[in-house]
Amino acid sequence: KMAAAGGTGAAAALWSEVNRCGQNGDFARALKSVNKILQISKDDVTALQCKVVCLIQNGNFKEALGVINTHSKVLTSDVIAFEKAYCEYRLNRIENALKTIQSASQQTDKLKELYGQVLYRLERYDDCLAAYRDLIRNSQDEYEEERKTNLSAVVAAQSTWEKVMPEDLGLREATYELCYNSACALIGQGKLNEAMKKLQKAEAFILFALIFLQDVTEEDIEAELAIIHGQMAYIMQLQGRTEDALQLYNQIIKLKPTDVGLLAVIANNIITINKDQNVFDSKKKVKLTNAEGVEHKLSKKQLQAIEFNKALLAMYTNQADQCRKLSASLQSQSPEHLLPVLIQAAQLCREKQHAKAVGLLQDFADQHPANAAEIKLTMAQLKIAQGSVTKACMILRSIEELQHKPGMVSALVTMYSHEEDIDSAIEVFTQAIQWYQQFQASQTRGANPKSPVHLSLIREAANFKLKHGRKKEAISDLEELWKQNPKDVHTLAQLISAYSLVDPEKAKVLSKHLPSSDTMSLKVDVDALENSHGATYVRKKAGKLTGDNQQKEQGQGDVKKKKKKKKGKLPKNYDPKVTPDPERWLPMRERSYYRGRKKGKKKDQVGKGTQGSTTAGSSELDASRTASSPPTSPRPGSAAAVSATSNVIPPRHQKPAGAPATKKKQQQKKKKGAKGGW
Repeated sequence: KMAAAGGTGAAAALWSEVNRCGQNGDFARALKSVNKILQISKDDVTALQCKVVCLIQNGNFKEALGVINTHSKVLTSDVIAFEKAYCEYRLNRIENALKTIQSASQQTDKLKELYGQVLYRLERYDDCLAAYRDLIRNSQDEYEEERKTNLSAVVAAQSTWEKVMPEDLGLREATYELCYNSACALIGQGKLNEAMKKLQKAEAFILFALIFLQDVTEEDIEAELAIIHGQMAYIMQLQGRTEDALQLYNQIIKLKPTDVGLLAVIANNIITINKDQNVFDSKKKVKLTNAEGVEHKLSKKQLQAIEFNKALLAMYTNQADQCRKLSASLQSQSPEHLLPVLIQAAQLCREKQHAKAVGLLQDFADQHPANAAEIKLTMAQLKIAQGSVTKACMILRSIEELQHKPGMVSALVTMYSHEEDIDSAIEVFTQAIQWYQQFQASQTRGANPKSPVHLSLIREAANFKLKHGRKKEAISDLEELWKQNPKDVHTLAQLISAYSLVDPEKAKVLSKHLPSSDTMSLKVDVDALENSHGATYVRKKAGKLTGDNQQKEQGQGDVKKKKKKKKGKLPKNYDPKVTPDPERWLPMRERSYYRGRKKGKKKDQVGKGTQGSTTAGSSELDASRTASSPPTSPRPGSAAAVSATSNVIPPRHQKPAGAPATKKKQQQKKKKGAKGGW
């Protein structure tokens, strides 16, 4: 009894220590006291509960869950359901946490709160929304603001991932979390400018907290701002401002935030901006998406998008095996998804295996008829790239849900025209027009009004037939159009023009339906048209005329002002006393006095005989013997200048006597200095 009494007193002191440490938040010290109590009584339910709570508060979730499982006979689900579910939730065992909550006999408020968090992580947003609404309706405590924040987060997730139009919850955006969630919902709706304003408002809330609140650290502020700035950069990227977005993304990465989910999203977005460029940077950024714990921070669609981009990056970096491995893994996870098979087909095309790529796409289209349209469009594109335009047309025409679309009709007609298959092009028009006729009849219960798209197709068909000489078929279409709108003058004019080539009498009859020229006259302000900005000719505004000028203007109003002719320029050697040569306009060879060039006249006189000997004509070349020559060296060309005045042929100039020899020396020098090319 003494020992028992002593043990009871010691336990009481330990419980007092546990209570005091719990109130002070010193759970590590409290855990030591609880362990001492369990040494005294190992199956004490209260002590075991306190131990689990202390381990949870210290972040030892795995150890806490081990204690619960070890003492499962004592710690039943009724006693410790919340703690067990919370440990499973924090250990990312979300499915187990859901089972634990659902197996609890009593659903407390704590379990309901955790239930909402679990449903959000499982992306069961409709059930999550109902759970939070029930909590807000039936709870009145200091956590109401947190519940509203979670409710807005669910609505934002629905808008972003499920493309559900969010309902107005009537929440007052009094915190930055509410502003941020509202911005995310707006991004899901495509309202990017409004979303940016909400994010700027959230940023202002955080900066206000940094300035005025004492218990907020600068690290906390930077972490929250990084999330907001990341979302701002995403909006810029969606708006096409990729340079601004890239700059902001890199600024966030330089801050090295601890949120691995944020870093993974930013790295993925940078990779999408880089595409097939700057692949070295993309390979560095892809490492951030492989960080530990990323899979628990992001939604399934975010993780899937990251995997898609990894496969594309492998393709861009010519890692064919890695690309095939990633795309095959994605296809096994989502067999109905288009992107994995499209990536595989793109990789095959890079390897020049177009036929294999088309076969892969065809197999997918057969297995998943719901997605066959997009796949067949890709198949048609591959056929066009191979030059098989006719086969591409066959594939496109097999897409029944798109056959009648104006874009598809236009593409098919263009392709058939390129192949000069006019009959097939007209058949495409006919099928589309018939589809609209049947559709309109089913919608209007037998009535036959034409929709604008239907009428537009008929008109395009008529124009195409006229262009390719199918006049009778075009006349049928034009008559249908005119029947729908007898006041359409343009259609009537086309119809008359077509009949004029086939049945002129019918054209004359129809021309009576044309409006008169008086009714067709257009009221055009000529002055306003001439003075418009785009006018190529603008009439000058007449100035005020007074007195003699006005009379002169009136008298000479009909006389055109003549332009003054400029006097022609005379040649520099023009002599008015000399009659110009009447043959000066003819080429020199065609003139009557042309005798041809005198070649070799002095060759036979100079340079003959032995070296140093003189010839009979050498005395004629000695200028010193002439009486008129000065004793100094003669000037080349002086003799020619004298003889030029005796022969009266002004346009023809004789060369100076020394010119041929000088020119010959220059040519020799030129040849000596030249390096090839002659």
